[in-house]
Amino acid sequence: MIGLFGGSFDPIHHGHLIVAQTVIEALGLEELRFMPAQEQPFKVGLHRAPAALRAEMVARAIAGQPGFALERAELERPGPSYTVETLRELRRREPGRQFVVLLGSDAALDLGGWKEAAAIPALARLVVFRRAGSAPPASSLVSETVDVPAIEISATEIRARVARGQSIRYWVPDAVAELIAANGLYRHGEA
Repeated sequence: MIGLFGGSFDPIHHGHLIVAQTVIEALGLEELRFMPAQEQPFKVGLHRAPAALRAEMVARAIAGQPGFALERAELERPGPSYTVETLRELRRREPGRQFVVLLGSDAALDLGGWKEAAAIPALARLVVFRRAGSAPPASSLVSETVDVPAIEISATEIRARVARGQSIRYWVPDAVAELIAANGLYRHGEA
């Protein structure tokens, strides 16, 4: 099975990577693909870094990690990025493969607003990762939940730290911090 971990990754951080490693082990996935959205439907116009740079941050964060890969399906078509469309594309591109869509319990609360949400279980298993102390959403679309460590790192706080001129060392992989600095990302405006 192939895990699909989608999101803005604006920027990717150690919390994402720890969740990914926990989920790949818990589900016995052959591969986990990080899938940056061209534009998340619930965040239209709110991405701070361009999609190409967010994808580059992911590529740098997972470089050399066995079992992790960058999935470019949502980057190769104009946004907004809808999971159901991506799954249909992946099923055409890779017939016979089984996919698992991974999402946090917070994102799962929005499932009712997803485009053609009811069609997703026919295309892939939907697995929610749950942090300690948070209840998984009640949804017939979710096939399973996986407990993951509660890591209090957020992309919002990382962007705010950059804007304040604070270090993000240990918050993100060094290669990601270098890319952020080299491109002047997140220095100005709202986090």
